[in-house]
Amino acid sequence: MQPGGYQAELIEGSVTTSDTLRVAIIGAGPAGIYAADILKKSERDVAVDIFERLPTPFGLVRYGVAPDHPRIKQIIVALHRILSRGDIRFFGNVNVGTDVTVEELRAHYDAVIVATGADRDAPLEIPGVDLEGSFGAADFVHWYDGHPDHPRTWPLTATSVAVLGVGNVALDVARMLAKHVEDLLPTEVPDNVVAGLRANPVTDVYIFGRRGPAQVKFTPLELRELGQVRDVDVVVYPEDFDFDRGSEEAIRASNQTRQVVKTLTDWTLREPEEMTASRRIHLRFLQRPVEILGEDGRVVGVRTERTELTGDGTVRGTGEFTDTPVQAVYRAVGYFSSPISGIPFDTVGGIVPNDEGRVLDEAGEILPGMYATGWIKRGPVGLIGSTKSDAQQTISHLLADADAGRLGAASQADVEALLATIEERAHKITTWAGWELLDAYERQLGESQGRERVKVVPREDMTAISRGEHPSQSAPESVPTDAVELGT
Repeated sequence: MQPGGYQAELIEGSVTTSDTLRVAIIGAGPAGIYAADILKKSERDVAVDIFERLPTPFGLVRYGVAPDHPRIKQIIVALHRILSRGDIRFFGNVNVGTDVTVEELRAHYDAVIVATGADRDAPLEIPGVDLEGSFGAADFVHWYDGHPDHPRTWPLTATSVAVLGVGNVALDVARMLAKHVEDLLPTEVPDNVVAGLRANPVTDVYIFGRRGPAQVKFTPLELRELGQVRDVDVVVYPEDFDFDRGSEEAIRASNQTRQVVKTLTDWTLREPEEMTASRRIHLRFLQRPVEILGEDGRVVGVRTERTELTGDGTVRGTGEFTDTPVQAVYRAVGYFSSPISGIPFDTVGGIVPNDEGRVLDEAGEILPGMYATGWIKRGPVGLIGSTKSDAQQTISHLLADADAGRLGAASQADVEALLATIEERAHKITTWAGWELLDAYERQLGESQGRERVKVVPREDMTAISRGEHPSQSAPESVPTDAVELGT
């Protein structure tokens, strides 16, 4: 039996009695891990298994955070502490819906919690989105974070780029495009990304938002950091600053909004002679993107309509249009969840229909024993604090339903037989013990290069290392050519 194989996962949580509440969680990001932790800390006897489609845990914390934000990566430390206790089982490289069906999980577990988050770009319905050079921000993030299921190259040929959206992801995309690659080298940025960004010819990045400065979704710290990037000027335009009654109320009501507006307003006071950087990030407000312009199938510009505030913080179009020449457009208008076969899904809202975490069927009735938490439950809003409180709400309903006998009884108790079935389907399961093998392996590779970590990227290599099957495990000083560096 392989060191990281599922049968090596011998923990207290695998021992159950007739009174044990068996719960399966789909997704090993923060939402799923926090839900598992809350369950294990409850007064109930609960056995929790987490199923994850990637071979590794931690979800978007590992694959969705910009590499120059190492402090956010420290969330992994907290999540690692939870899973390393040994009372929660992790089964990676298992795609629920194909490798194992939801029906099989429901037959073996008293409750199933969906915590798969949001992993793709929200749609933007404007002409030109399908042009060559029009990209989703989520795909770009996956590229620079070394996601195993995404291409290892990225077409960085544009000198002028538009980013559509005014949230933190838009700031991350703009900063990663404009930042000089030398300033990224101390971070976890992958080697192939370094090579791509080194050849990046960009000089100007335009961020467009349809509302005013008081309505942006930037957090104050992220915005301030944008102004501290070496040899990159942040350019704002006084004509884009307008504050209606709704804006003033938002500023009074939120310290975060007040800080953001102050930072933006301070930037309007900069003198032109202070702008000497070789690269620029332009923040444009009250500009609604209406079309991505193309020529011969490629992006050549973006058309925006000037908007005006209506008094309550919303905007309307003025009929005044501006064309900005760009050669690439990144759509950062939000994330969107993916459906799972066998689980209801709202294709418009991008969530699993639910009532405070209780999953609803097509008729709007509660599905006994089915729950949701995190972004798949409420949409891609809120930070880690929201994720914890959200999980608490879902788990409180699950435990109440268990106490009231509303879960229904799982028809099969032999979870180990289900795991064996998955493995027999020629799908190699990884475990927490396997993650510890991969974690140690990546750190050994990093040590040989004077780095904290060298991240292994290909899925097949991650799986083999986790299971003790990779040929280079006996020689960690030999760095695979398709590995990339990461310091968490």
